[in-house]
Amino acid sequence: MNNLFKIYNKLYDVYGPQGWWPFMEVPNYYHKLDYSYPKNENQIFEVCLASILTQNRSFKQVVQSLTNLKESNFLDYKKIKKMPLDKLKELIKPSGYSNQKSQYVLNFIDFFEKLNGRVPSREELLNIKGVGEETADSMLLYGFKQPHFKVDAYTKRLLVNYKIVDEKAKYIDIKKLFEKEIKKKIKEEDELILVYQEFHALIVCHSKLYYSKQPYGNGCFLNEILNN
Repeated sequence: MNNLFKIYNKLYDVYGPQGWWPFMEVPNYYHKLDYSYPKNENQIFEVCLASILTQNRSFKQVVQSLTNLKESNFLDYKKIKKMPLDKLKELIKPSGYSNQKSQYVLNFIDFFEKLNGRVPSREELLNIKGVGEETADSMLLYGFKQPHFKVDAYTKRLLVNYKIVDEKAKYIDIKKLFEKEIKKKIKEEDELILVYQEFHALIVCHSKLYYSKQPYGNGCFLNEILNN
């Protein structure tokens, strides 16, 4: 068993299923063991919107922005497009960089409208101003349910701590490492997507405890399985 699967199995045993992506309509946001989300176009857009808003921010702050939009009856891409720009900036202010992110959201809506239900490619998403690699993979994995592993800062910190990757490793290299190793064990695409979703969410859950503050990895129990 490769080290990544050792990590996945240990985290799953300790924390259990995570129920990502969190949706506003779900009580407490998380839908553990229900992999039917997103269920419609609006929920796909909600994932994409939140993926943009969460750049350099915690999801807790993003939830406040989404709550503002929902309570104002604007959590809908058609309504956001027509609303005054200053109003949009005000509602998403908890997510920070509201001037920049409001434009990124509008850029994405222009693209999203033209999809007409089609699943976009990663390259198409990366060509949208305001959509980087992590954001694109977040949209693909959780919004469009495509087999693209999402890497974040927590993921790299964990892997660097156990010398699985070098500090200089690039995003795309870490993404390819996960996808290559997981595909050795998982062959069915539906199961692959499920594992990618849970693995990323489990890393976030674990890393909030052990990789949020320096020294990173202090007390991390994965040492038990990776150094044996």
